[in-house]
Amino acid sequence: MNQVSTRQLADWLDSTLQTQRFKDYCPNGLQVEGRDTIRHIITGVTASQALLDAAVQQNADAILVHHGWFWKNESPVLRGTKRQRIATALRHELNVFGFHLPLDAHPELGNNAQLALRFGFEPDRNADGSPVNFGPYDLVWRGRCEPCSLQTLGERVGRALGRVPLVLGDPTREIRTVAWCSGGAQDMMEAAIQAGVDAYITGEASEPNFHLANETGTAFIAGGHHATERYGIKALGEAVAKEFGIRVDFLDLDNPI
Repeated sequence: MNQVSTRQLADWLDSTLQTQRFKDYCPNGLQVEGRDTIRHIITGVTASQALLDAAVQQNADAILVHHGWFWKNESPVLRGTKRQRIATALRHELNVFGFHLPLDAHPELGNNAQLALRFGFEPDRNADGSPVNFGPYDLVWRGRCEPCSLQTLGERVGRALGRVPLVLGDPTREIRTVAWCSGGAQDMMEAAIQAGVDAYITGEASEPNFHLANETGTAFIAGGHHATERYGIKALGEAVAKEFGIRVDFLDLDNPI
């Protein structure tokens, strides 16, 4: 079975995702050091106890996730679920890799790039071929969809994500231009409105989104935080497997939020 050193994999991930570009809410990269050689990785959205337990059961050497640990403003003490998770990783020498904003932003492997593929969107492009982005760290993507009603677009998003999304706005309105950002990016709706798109799609919703959709005419769709962020980590794992020839398994532990 092929293998890669933990250090080599960490360096490749940091370089590929350009982690140095981001001032994030958590550390990106190798968050907990385990075995110095990696043959098998489990990927998933969140470094939950369930994902750790599955990795231990499958004798994996590492987990690679979008939502890792050590978030800004959380308590630094090791108690309760935080202690249990870290104890599991240390006891079984699991490497824990987490990539947050760098994985959202990557132009090919990122959550937003992967959503465009699944939704059938055509991203707007700059002269150099890079996607047209805006908002903090250029996380929001802009593009076009096949013209359809808001109701039809909502159904399309639901089929792609495997869950019924929240759709706000006139269901009969024709949608041609869209902006999107995975996860908890509901606060970026006003930037999407300023960009002049017909609809904005993200993972979560907040109370003000309802009023903005009604008062501005920009439709709003929330497809779920977890559901919109499954595909970046899956694509990243597949890229790791191709680069190093090691075993990488994606585990989707569903979360309704």
